[in-house]
Amino acid sequence: MDIPVFNCKNADDVLKAVKDYDVSFIQYWFVDILGTLKSFQITPNELEASFEEGMGFDGSSILGFCRIDESDMVAMPDPTTFQICSWRPTEKPVARMFCDIVNPDGSPFAADSRYIFKKILAQAAEKGYTYYVGPELEFFTFADDSDTEILDRGGYFDAPPLDLGNNVRRDIIFALEAMGMQVEYSHHEVAPSQHEIDLRYAEGLKMADTAMTYRVVVKETARKHGCYATFMPKPIFGENGSGMHVHQSLFKNGKNVFYDAGDQYHLSPEGKSYIAGILKHAPEFVCVTNQWVNSYKRLVPGYEAPVYIAWARRNRSALVRVPMYKPGKEQATRMELRCPDPAANPYLCFAVMLAAGLKGIEDGYELAAPIEEDIFEMNERQLKRNKIKALPGSLYEAAMSLKKSKFLKEVLGDHLHNALVENKIAEWDEYRTQVTEYELDKYLPIL
Repeated sequence: MDIPVFNCKNADDVLKAVKDYDVSFIQYWFVDILGTLKSFQITPNELEASFEEGMGFDGSSILGFCRIDESDMVAMPDPTTFQICSWRPTEKPVARMFCDIVNPDGSPFAADSRYIFKKILAQAAEKGYTYYVGPELEFFTFADDSDTEILDRGGYFDAPPLDLGNNVRRDIIFALEAMGMQVEYSHHEVAPSQHEIDLRYAEGLKMADTAMTYRVVVKETARKHGCYATFMPKPIFGENGSGMHVHQSLFKNGKNVFYDAGDQYHLSPEGKSYIAGILKHAPEFVCVTNQWVNSYKRLVPGYEAPVYIAWARRNRSALVRVPMYKPGKEQATRMELRCPDPAANPYLCFAVMLAAGLKGIEDGYELAAPIEEDIFEMNERQLKRNKIKALPGSLYEAAMSLKKSKFLKEVLGDHLHNALVENKIAEWDEYRTQVTEYELDKYLPIL
């Protein structure tokens, strides 16, 4: 059975689609504060009532949500996100919808990542802006989830037989397109057994939902091919890690706000201030865009992972890149933030970036000149002369920067801000007390 891409606008559209296509179960999706997907299934018989009343669950069992004495939470399905799951059988298929989390009285739950992002998007909309995002999510495929046994030794843009992931990527793309997600292109990445599939840019909330779905589709499709896909930022020592470069732009009245034909960089004052906001607040929000201990094994110089707070046009060692303007491509003017990794919570990741950019516009931040030299080759004196600082070098430093940030506390809200900081410090404490193979190999024979 061929399954169409749905464009449901309301509950009635979903009810009709479920009946017409004999859907057996509907998965309700939402995320915890770290972006881990949570899901439960309902039958079609419960669907209509759930649109009116939502579905209750125990919030105290979800990381960062609430204490046991205030545990009642309600998941309200968003009918516009209804799609049949492309990795499941087409006979009596299974569908999914994303949910907004609310309190029993119907008010938005303050620690719901999707709500946080919708709130920032609403602030942008009040100024007339529509936020567009295009992430590039990289991933590795290994033999299984127990070690890092690679499946090929291909490199950047390699073709078969060096690239042995062609069939996996092909089926991932078909599965994504079957759920209405537009793919621009795919290729083998720099590291062995590493891949990238780029999604066509879309409105912010839709793209955050898409990124969550993308991660599920990649993992499920890899499993069908007998391998394991991971979005772990740095699984292999000495090889490039996986990033999620995020292209972003603002539109107003159908026109790209970032574009200015008369500027030497073809950037408008708003575009420059937006980038300046990203650069100024990056040390504060990197704990959100790069939220794991392992994230900071990737964020080191020399592995195409920019750690230096600067912007450029062609220079990929800078934190922010503005792709060169091409005549007739005014709508494509955008900035690319290169530090995030694909294991981030996409709702919070996009939210903090947008908030930082809007702050830059609102307060008129000034953008410094671009740095086109290879920053990785600069010594300490050159970095200081160019006023180039680095991102936090560990999860602990990032968590402390987040903890001290009044701006991020305002963006995330007290509840979520405190929960994130506590979780990340606990993760760091757990990590730093481990005795690793490196220490045993290095110290045990000599101490």
